[in-house]
Amino acid sequence: MTTSQTAATEQTASELAEGQTIPRLLHRNAVEYGDHPAVTSLDLPGQPTLTWHEFRDEIAEVSRGLAGLGLSRRDRMLIMAPSSPAHLVADLAAVHLGAISCTAYATLSPVQIRYVARHSAAPVVVLAGEDELARWLTVLDELPALRYVVMLDEDAIPAGDERFVPYSAVREAGRSSLAEDPEAFERAWQAIGPDDPLSMIYTSGTTGDPKGVVLSHRNAIHEGYAVGRVHRTPLYATNIAYLPLAHVAERELSIYLPTLWAGHVHTVADASGVVAALAQVHPQSFFGVPRVWEKMVAGLKNMLAGVPEDRREALVSANELLQQGYKLRSAGEEVPAELAARIAETDETVLAPVRALLGLDQLVVASSGAAALPLEVLYFLAGLGVEIKEVWGLSETTGAATTNSALSFRAGSVGQPLEGVEVKVAEDGELLVRGPIVFLGYLQEDGAIAPATDAEGWFATGDIGTIDEDGFVSITDRKKELIITSSGKNIAPTRIEGLLTEHPLIGKAVAIGDGRPYVTALIVLDDEIAPGWAAANGIEAADLDALATHEKVRAEIDRAVASANGRLARIEQIKRYHLISHTWTPESGELTPTLKLKRRVIDDRYATAIGELYPG
Repeated sequence: MTTSQTAATEQTASELAEGQTIPRLLHRNAVEYGDHPAVTSLDLPGQPTLTWHEFRDEIAEVSRGLAGLGLSRRDRMLIMAPSSPAHLVADLAAVHLGAISCTAYATLSPVQIRYVARHSAAPVVVLAGEDELARWLTVLDELPALRYVVMLDEDAIPAGDERFVPYSAVREAGRSSLAEDPEAFERAWQAIGPDDPLSMIYTSGTTGDPKGVVLSHRNAIHEGYAVGRVHRTPLYATNIAYLPLAHVAERELSIYLPTLWAGHVHTVADASGVVAALAQVHPQSFFGVPRVWEKMVAGLKNMLAGVPEDRREALVSANELLQQGYKLRSAGEEVPAELAARIAETDETVLAPVRALLGLDQLVVASSGAAALPLEVLYFLAGLGVEIKEVWGLSETTGAATTNSALSFRAGSVGQPLEGVEVKVAEDGELLVRGPIVFLGYLQEDGAIAPATDAEGWFATGDIGTIDEDGFVSITDRKKELIITSSGKNIAPTRIEGLLTEHPLIGKAVAIGDGRPYVTALIVLDDEIAPGWAAANGIEAADLDALATHEKVRAEIDRAVASANGRLARIEQIKRYHLISHTWTPESGELTPTLKLKRRVIDDRYATAIGELYPG
């Protein structure tokens, strides 16, 4: 055990975080762990791995280059790009200037891009290439604060537009600046304190407008140490960065945690390549949103179907045996010695080779969050010897506020509060969080940061839950009507529903998708408008039931859905819908007296129709 590991074991997370900033820890890594690998791109096999010394050198060059573009302390800088070494460098380069870095989801529509760009007032934006540029070009002239667009793919730069700067040119300018004033880089980051802003994450927003969640260095570092200690993260831990860096979990796991523990990040630009990446890297840490684990289990079950019967029976029996032990431990019961011995032998002889084949054999911690993981998926993976630690938190809590651990877990719960974090249940059942992971506040249009805690420091999460006598938290509902898909994307349903009901034929609409792979909708014909629209379009059908099945009506609803989708980010778009012919009223039970949707009633009443929207 190294001196750093020993100190981390003996000190609390708060003690470890005290006085630290991300630039200070990066400096430590370059000095103490300079020759150890920091970042590897799995998309560019010929590109060499950056050591911690080399990683920081490139950060220094790009940081000074960004300073030359006018980026300065407290400015916001937006990035729209997949995970890559250059993305990480650009992000941390801005941080070393005291600027606030923010990755935007690559699926944002031009309307959404305009909003976050204007709201953040970012003077500098970093884009990956043609796909990102195509959406930004339509709104670029509507962003008065924007001065420069740095392009990672230099071939995508439009000719004759001086606002566009190649990434290589920014780095080269920074290299020249460092040659003239070698201490400029050091002076900038040394002026940054633990409670200064570090980064910003835009939420989906329950009213349609995203909110800029501003995190501090203390937030990220306390979170990293608390998570690392409870899961016993080793020094130099390996992981795979494949989720969008606009996601708080990926930022913490692939930027801040590796900085704390001198880890080795492997970047993957396209999340569809994560299975191949697992088999290549054999990471020690891996976070998967539920959809990732669900796909993995589905693939394994399909694979089992093609295995010879004797081998299949052995694998199924082994899986059931490990599940038995897992369920006992989850219930807080002791596993009998004889059963434990059988599990150990079976695991070594039958399941360990499967984990090695999948690249899951070196895992120290496997975790899941952003939405609930189905218990059947959790149990199947435990039967494989991969025990998923479910976590719960928000962007506003710097990611996980609670977590299960190897030594203390309850299947179906989201675990216990992290070290130094308090969670309590308000009178109305809402979960409140207090502690050093609670964010600084929301960015305001004037650049101020408005705190969102009460006088005692509690943040209202919007989630409804319970806490048992052992401190395990369970989420039972969402006070905020926010959809979280099984891939972990946060979606505001009211925006989708509002766009649908703009069409006169649509009286009511409800977006579906919580815990599911994509968004669908239930659409109700307007009982007052539809008959008149039908008559005007030469349709003789007299009632709503007949209209709901008429090809012209269906075609018009198709156009309404397509129109709404054109104004939504890809992840928000409606893939399928079910058309309802009878009117929703407070009397029929789907609406409140003030005509708001009763989502739980609708989910229950239309469970069959909703199920048909998700075939297979």
